[in-house]
Formats: sequence, structure tokens, C-alpha cells
Amino acid sequence: MALQDKYQELINAAKTSGVNNLQVREQDNVLYIDGEAATGEVKDNLWNIYNKIDPDFRAGDLIMNINVSAMAPDASAKVTTDSSNLNVRKGPGTDQPIVGKAAHGSTVTLVSKTNDQWWLIRTENGEEGYAYAQYLSVQ
Repeated sequence: MALQDKYQELINAAKTSGVNNLQVREQDNVLYIDGEAATGEVKDNLWNIYNKIDPDFRAGDLIMNINVSAMAPDASAKVTTDSSNLNVRKGPGTDQPIVGKAAHGSTVTLVSKTNDQWWLIRTENGEEGYAYAQYLSVQ
């Protein structure tokens, strides 16, 4: 099965939800989906579809680089780890690669609350990803 066929539901959802600058390409048996979503809810929905197709994101044949438009008005949250930096991950789960870190005590932008455990955030450096909500306090 071709990767675009496998992930057709995800590609269609990205198109119909208005993901801007949507680019879909296949390279070295990996499908790349890039673009910019208008809201965190759109990005969360795409991750939910991805998880339905590939439970727990184990196949390793898709890289989704969908960022949320920086123009959306968002709340701030403080990183409340004990003393260490907070990992910012590609997707909502500890099995997802780390794409950045938020310093202990720093302020991040809350893009959306994916669920009770994972929130989509943007760091002061502009890194966007998912962080464990237990270590965030909305200001």
C-alpha cells in the first residue's frame, strides 16, 4: 500500500480543515505532511486521526510538521517543573521525539489543551509542540 493511500484520511482532513501551505511528499519510504493550521484544535484533530491509523505512532513512516499560526490569540502558562526543563514533544506522548525544551519557571504560550494530560504550547524561542500538562500552570 502506498503511504499516501494509507494516510489519505489524514491528508483529506488537512485539506478540508484549511491547513495553509500544505505540502505532502514521500522520501525514503516516509511520508512528510507539512503546513500551518489556523488553530490548535485543527492540529489536535490531525494527531487524533494519525493515532487512529497508526496506534501509538509506531510505524515510523509519517512525519507530520503542522504548526499553528502564530497569529491566534493565546493564553500564557508557566513551566512548573521541580527544577529541570520541560520536554516539548512532536506529538502528545512520551514516545514522541523531543523538539525543544522550556526552561523551569519560564512562560510559554498555550495554543490548545489537547486533553487533560497533553497541551500544545509554543516556547519563547518559537518551538511548538506538546508538553505534559502536569508541569504547566495557566496564568
